[in-house]
Parts: sequence; structure tokens; C-alpha cells
Amino acid sequence: QALLVESGGGLVQPGGSLRLSCVASGFSLDYYAIAWFRQAPGREREGVSCISINGATKHYADSVKGRFTISRDNAKNTVYLQMSSLKPEDTAVYYCAAEPNYMFHSDYPLNSADFHSWGQGTQVTVSS
Repeated sequence: QALLVESGGGLVQPGGSLRLSCVASGFSLDYYAIAWFRQAPGREREGVSCISINGATKHYADSVKGRFTISRDNAKNTVYLQMSSLKPEDTAVYYCAAEPNYMFHSDYPLNSADFHSWGQGTQVTVSS
């Protein structure tokens, strides 16, 4: 069974850091673009970041540019989201999503409808 499992969420103070991980089991991420989305209570799901199959192309939402970094380790079948300078408005459930052979432009916003494999999410809470 193909699964995506997120981990690394938690409670952190404003200005702090967290690193989220997305591990795939049952399939190889080698031919998948991987994205991170987030959803806060009462708000629509927002595309946060995306990394291409070879890692050369990355997208970041304007709200996280300069603070979040996406990376992938295909040998570990894992994608990471390093989050720094966290703000209360970053509080949300964070989901990773995978789509095979997905092409995207780094400047265009992500569309959740383009991704068909999803993890269950990990809660990130930024609060003092």
C-alpha cells in the first residue's frame, strides 16, 4: 500500500524552527514531485512549497519565502520542509502530497487538485 507519512510537527514559540519530514512507503519518490500544503481552521488549503523530481525547481508561497526550505533525499525516500522564523499565522495542519511526473513553475501558486497522493497531516502550532 502506497503511503505518505508526515512527522515533525509540534508546538513552537514564535521565531522558532521545526523540520517536517514526509516519508513514502510502498512506492519510490524518485519520479514524483512533492508538495507541502497547509490548512488552518476555517481557511482553505494553501500550497506552501513544492520540489521537482530532480530537486532543481522549487516553489514557495510568498508567505513563507525566505523562511522555509524544501529539500529531498531520494535515497531515504523522504522530503523535508525546514521552517524557520515561525509566526503564529503559520499554525496549521501540514500535509505532504505527491504527483508523478508533475511539472510546475516556481512562480505559480500550487493547486491541490493536481496532487492525488496525500499524507494524513501533522499539526504545527506556533504560540507563546
